[in-house]
Amino acid sequence: MQQDKIILAIVDDHPMVIEGLKSLLKPETAIYTTVSFTNGREFISFLSQNEVDLVFLDISLPDANGIELCKEIKKISPKTIVLGLSNQTERSIMLQMLQSGASGYLLKNVSPDELLTCIQEALQGLITFSREAKEIMGRPSKAGLNEVASITKREKQILELLAQGKTTATIATELFLSPLTVDTHRKNLLQKFDVKNTAELLMAAVQQKLL
Repeated sequence: MQQDKIILAIVDDHPMVIEGLKSLLKPETAIYTTVSFTNGREFISFLSQNEVDLVFLDISLPDANGIELCKEIKKISPKTIVLGLSNQTERSIMLQMLQSGASGYLLKNVSPDELLTCIQEALQGLITFSREAKEIMGRPSKAGLNEVASITKREKQILELLAQGKTTATIATELFLSPLTVDTHRKNLLQKFDVKNTAELLMAAVQQKLL
């Protein structure tokens, strides 16, 4: 039985970007089917009627803010993977995309190999970045970090599983712990890194080279 193709959507108001991505994906047509949209409303309308496995979402669209649109996409279709796609290189924007439900961030100068790697990682449930975006996330923030957070071996295990997109219940099963214990470790990690949620936690861990 032939497996259904993975549906990839590109939402960008620059036709050259759309055509460029389609060209990079052309050798993979046996695996992926690509659809494209030049504004957010068109894509939302399509998504409400069709399944989409992964969407490359521009941050700046003529009719929508990509960060807010990401939240809307995840409400309509929680299973749809969102990857931010932009020329904007501010860490704060990358973090906001992740906090809105995105699974990663790519800059528009992404190479063909990077693009395919990011797609594969995202489909596996991982948080993914293009090489340059990862470098930006790893730079010290303006506020700076006085010291690397000290975490236990168990907390490091949980941090790595969170980075793989695994739920509290799944982590509990894999580590033979109760969900309550896993949640306690997660809350301790949030406190140690002085962050508000898992997305910020993962970014802080990347920045401190713990992931």
